[in-house]
Amino acid sequence: MSVEQYSLPKLPYAYDALEPSISAQIMELHHSKHHQAYVTNLNAALQTYSTATASADVPARIALQAAIRFNGGGHINHSLFWENLTPQSSPDSKPEAAPRLVAEIAKVWGSLEAFKKEFSAALLGLQGSGWGWLVKDKLGRLAIVTTKDQDPVVGGEVPIFGVDMWEHAYYLQYLNGKAAYVENIWKVINWATSEKRFNGSREDVFQVLKAAL
Repeated sequence: MSVEQYSLPKLPYAYDALEPSISAQIMELHHSKHHQAYVTNLNAALQTYSTATASADVPARIALQAAIRFNGGGHINHSLFWENLTPQSSPDSKPEAAPRLVAEIAKVWGSLEAFKKEFSAALLGLQGSGWGWLVKDKLGRLAIVTTKDQDPVVGGEVPIFGVDMWEHAYYLQYLNGKAAYVENIWKVINWATSEKRFNGSREDVFQVLKAAL
């Protein structure tokens, strides 16, 4: 049985492009090692799952669910994460690149600064590893959500942008200074991409995964 094989997506910028907010060393390890491992392990799990399906091995398929969820989530989350970052020097890093989204944020939270404060608090409130996301629900309403480990946003919500709070995303540069990492990552959020996701659908957002096949 033929199984789709995923590949590591190319970054839309150089490894050092997000400095000083995120170091080149972190970006290279995060992308070429951590994300690549999720892709490799996802492909292996999907291949084994296909074999188990062909042989009607239900226990094996059940046992594989955790590996598919974890590695598939890692691939989804990181593919979206790379696209929602941009160099600080880019006009896309300015909130002015997302007029409709910022207006809606101000409507919900009172101001962009109030939203950033609440989002940052949600990130720093995560216990262990996980992600923080700004999402749009089926009715177009914005919300802040967090997910554990590599759990992705897989309900009906559209992920607008996410921030990786695993230690491998910041520790080599910030050590245990998570607050400094969170403060600096706002400087490299891609507001232009966020605006596109806010204006689009889930299918539009997840096109990046089809490109990574």
